[in-house]
Amino acid sequence: MKIDASNLLSRSRILLSLVFSVALAAAVSQSSAQSLDDVVLNVHKETTCGCCNGWVTHVNESGFDSVINHPENIAAVKEELGILPKWQSCHTAVSPEGFLFEGHVPARYITQFLSAPPSDALGLAAPGMPMGSPGMDFGDAFTPYDIILMMKDGSSKVFAKVETKAEQYQ
Repeated sequence: MKIDASNLLSRSRILLSLVFSVALAAAVSQSSAQSLDDVVLNVHKETTCGCCNGWVTHVNESGFDSVINHPENIAAVKEELGILPKWQSCHTAVSPEGFLFEGHVPARYITQFLSAPPSDALGLAAPGMPMGSPGMDFGDAFTPYDIILMMKDGSSKVFAKVETKAEQYQ
């Protein structure tokens, strides 16, 4: 049996290239997942806010880390960060990249946002204090709410609709 060395070499290069591509894709995918697990959220909240503490527990249990800050004037912090009054809630979290998460935004949406941040986005908001959102748990009480995509130009749109309590934790 005659072996064609040039054909064998060509096939080996193709196979090696394919193996390298698969390994690289897996490494990039794993690196992206690890980087989300290492995100530290800088949380600004009032010292007395129990629902904020509940939300911090939720995001920490979901793989984030949090550093808590108690500014003297939380409204001034929100204004400085560009969070319009219509988007505001009780606490503000800031990612290392400067993205903002206002109020009781479930960790799953923060993860989704950070994995592919839209161009010119400021961050996400759960305006007000939606009943049944993470940190606002009162038995089975739940009010459907929207997660708002805040844009740097002051515009916004719905990023996600939360219709049931269970959707927040999927």
